[in-house]
Amino acid sequence: MHTFKHGVHPDEKKELAKDKPIKVVKAGKILVFPMQQHIGAKAKPCVKVGDNVLVGQIIGEADGPISANVLSSVSGKVTAIEDRLVVGGQKVESIIIENDEKYDAIKGFGVERDFNTLSNEEIIKIVKDAGIVGLGGASFPTHVKLTPKDPNKIEYVLVNGAECEPYLTSDYRLMIEETETLIKGLQCILKIFPRAKGVICVEDNKKDAFDKITKACSSIPNIETALMKTKYPQGGERQLIYAITGRKINVSILPADAGCVVDNVDTVVSIGNAVCKSTPLLRRIMTLSGDAYNETANLNVRFGISYKEVIEAVGGFKSNPEKMVSGGPMMGLPIFDLDMPVSRNSSALLAFTKDPLSNLKETNCINCGRCVSACPINLLPTRMYKAAKDGNFDEYIRLNGPECITCGSCSFVCPAKKPLTPYFSYMKFAVRGYLNSKKEAKK
Repeated sequence: MHTFKHGVHPDEKKELAKDKPIKVVKAGKILVFPMQQHIGAKAKPCVKVGDNVLVGQIIGEADGPISANVLSSVSGKVTAIEDRLVVGGQKVESIIIENDEKYDAIKGFGVERDFNTLSNEEIIKIVKDAGIVGLGGASFPTHVKLTPKDPNKIEYVLVNGAECEPYLTSDYRLMIEETETLIKGLQCILKIFPRAKGVICVEDNKKDAFDKITKACSSIPNIETALMKTKYPQGGERQLIYAITGRKINVSILPADAGCVVDNVDTVVSIGNAVCKSTPLLRRIMTLSGDAYNETANLNVRFGISYKEVIEAVGGFKSNPEKMVSGGPMMGLPIFDLDMPVSRNSSALLAFTKDPLSNLKETNCINCGRCVSACPINLLPTRMYKAAKDGNFDEYIRLNGPECITCGSCSFVCPAKKPLTPYFSYMKFAVRGYLNSKKEAKK
């Protein structure tokens, strides 16, 4: 069975929502579309206040080599372009649209087409126009990932179906419910990389999904499945590549440099929808889970709908949550305001009656080494933590701190309850600024 070295085994909690089929959430009257829903430069608004827009219309154009289009998920009128609060706590330029509830769409929307009749360039353009980004958490523009320097060097296209974060089950439901579209999306990618083999990677706690996909692609010669050991962070890009190919990458090596392209299940399904069904990326499949909900669910949510409306769609809370998290419990972000829009990085909304971290008390490090044994990157978290607390950037760099993927494995196993991951998340950006300032000083 495929796996990587180290990692942890948090309580999965998948049973809370895994058997809940995906349900469509009705859009409300006002929708908010941030121009920054991806890594790279924010999109540039290409509509103005008063304009009428259609479903699938580009309202924010990619602005730069690494950027992504933003599309309207409804038809209606642009009522404002202003800064709005998003997950993470910052305010982002956003386009506000009043839904006319007609859902009139752009020309050609939903038309079936055969990917075999399209050139590679046409497929990549469709992916870019559709606003598709990585839906596994990174939100990297997918059309950029599909245009490496040398396409002939790509040997593996890995579909990340690990979904290793506890509670999350949206990718599992897609693998069960959208198997054919998932395989079509992978075939579209493989057309761009004719020397590559497609591998759909699924953890062994989703054996029914693995079996269904294996049967569905059994007659396709360049696609196979791989059963992964259930372990966190099995879905990390580096861990997945190592588990399948034995190849190692780091911050200075792109997956393409190792002959690999890695895409999340929902990203590949979205490619299948865009290329084969002329349906751009207009929705997020979200898991709502945790003990505070009246009903857990997997939902098909149009971009722009507020978190508050999503929660109302499942009957609200049975008691006021003490903690809410956008994303998974290991790498997600806590949220304190529900008046924020669902965007491309809204994989889940977890709600808990009690904050599991509220009673944790930090104590002295006992040098047990559990963080070292857990780290999937083979780092020294205790020493990195000291360097981060001291603001010693050079020491942090010497310890290979920039290689940290902030997966949270070290914090999870630490008996002293040290806030390791928050410090490492801060250092990820602080070190970058420090190195840039050193470069400027040398000029």
